Amino acid sequence: MATFLLVVSSNIANSQQYYSLFDVTNNGTILPNDDITQSLLKGWRDACSSSSPSKVVVPKGIFKLSNASLQGPCKAPIEFNLQGILQAPPVDKNFKGGDTWIAFEYIDYLTVSGGGIFDGQGKNTWGKKCDEDEYCKDLPINVRFNFVTNSLVQEVTSLDSKQFHVNVLGCQNLTFQHVKIIAAEDSPNTDGIHIGRSSDVKVLDSHIETGDDCVSVGEGSNQITISKVTCGPGHGISIGSLGKYPNEEPVSGVTVKNCVLKNTQNGVRIKTWPHSHEGRATDLHFEDIIMDGVGNPVLIDQEYCPWNQCDSKLPSRVQISGVSFKNIRGSSSTAMAVKLVCSSGLPCQNVEMQDIDLKYSGAEGPISSECKNVQPTVSGIQNPPACVSTSP
Repeated sequence: MATFLLVVSSNIANSQQYYSLFDVTNNGTILPNDDITQSLLKGWRDACSSSSPSKVVVPKGIFKLSNASLQGPCKAPIEFNLQGILQAPPVDKNFKGGDTWIAFEYIDYLTVSGGGIFDGQGKNTWGKKCDEDEYCKDLPINVRFNFVTNSLVQEVTSLDSKQFHVNVLGCQNLTFQHVKIIAAEDSPNTDGIHIGRSSDVKVLDSHIETGDDCVSVGEGSNQITISKVTCGPGHGISIGSLGKYPNEEPVSGVTVKNCVLKNTQNGVRIKTWPHSHEGRATDLHFEDIIMDGVGNPVLIDQEYCPWNQCDSKLPSRVQISGVSFKNIRGSSSTAMAVKLVCSSGLPCQNVEMQDIDLKYSGAEGPISSECKNVQPTVSGIQNPPACVSTSP
């Protein structure tokens, strides 16, 4: 049972505000390394039903958590204050699988904070094959935010997720700030933050190192801001992949700015599948980006086919338009530093390149660029020299 306390605090206007505090360790009765699943669920239900603002606290220490769906709607603003370390079940003979470890769902005015760690304990799952004694079913995402609005996630870490670290679905006005995401470079499918079918989502002042995209923006997302993010290692910051499934909703209004990418496989990119379903991506902007030893620093890839299991002879049916790459500088780990490969069926429209200054010192030849089915508008510095469009 969670301990209930009534606390008085002063807000900016110096008036008194009451909030309810729920300690999921029952004020120390549950000890570090114990399983807090039932206590956490009970504490969350009690806090969510409180008519005054409430705070669910996981104090310092390491605690086991099998899985948890923390649902609203709640009667008042609620904070999940993680000061300690929550550990997911390891993959062993007792592991039950599933696609979710922790989910925050249908909540308005949620705050997740506290400086603690969501430890997915995923290291022993990375690279496993489907042998007799190994687990090969769906692996859980560390933390899901489903239909969360007007909320803030700050000062927490996602560590060693078995799959995606953070998945955002159907959210509105959600900000991630001062968040850390950490996994090894060879950890597969461990996207840092994946955003889908959401609007007004911000990822700010955060550090992400993982084995897949640091941030990926999926279909149905609009008004997305990614700013002051340090990314690497990983696969870069991506819009897409798009067009794989029917009836995907458009992507629009994505801004990536003031970010640093270090030793990533790709830089900033837009990716769609060939022979795809119809889709649209528009009003996409990348600016003031520093590249440090990055492969493919500037990339539009409408022939994205990571496992060579698609018909690349048929063009993508995702229309890309209104794209700008501005003030992108630093070093490339590949000779091909700027690559804009658009669809032959729906060539990219209104692509702007301004002040691209990249260097390459490897043995693959001089730094270069390529354009296919696109004629970008160029201005300012262009290093490598601006590409000229070609057709297949």
